[in-house]
Amino acid sequence: MSARVFLTIAVATCLLWGLPPSAVHAGSPLPAEPAESTRVDEVLDNESRLYLILYSLQGDGKVDYVAGRRILEQSRSEFGNPVYSTARFPFFYWWNHILWVDQEQDGVNGNEVVYQENIDFDRTRYKPCLFNGQPC
Repeated sequence: MSARVFLTIAVATCLLWGLPPSAVHAGSPLPAEPAESTRVDEVLDNESRLYLILYSLQGDGKVDYVAGRRILEQSRSEFGNPVYSTARFPFFYWWNHILWVDQEQDGVNGNEVVYQENIDFDRTRYKPCLFNGQPC
């Protein structure tokens, strides 16, 4: 597939997902990490020491993009609240039912590797409950 055809498909995919065409990076079908305005939740996974940011690109509240950053340091604020220092760029991305790994943690630039395909993100693993009748 030529680079021109690839970029055309990538731009069409971004438009379909509601992303600006500038989210396309040559060499990677994975869109860049979405804008803050599409963030719907944040999850701290102490077991894997990952800080997960969940996005809804369609704006319907359904998670369709996840970025996971490694936790580098953990401390407490003066009020006793936990404070986490994370890597600047994500270690993994989940999008379009594909889990991508970025060993370099240098942002989406084409060096990401497909780790697993046909996988769904299981949000209930982190928040399986109801709190006062509201989903957690």
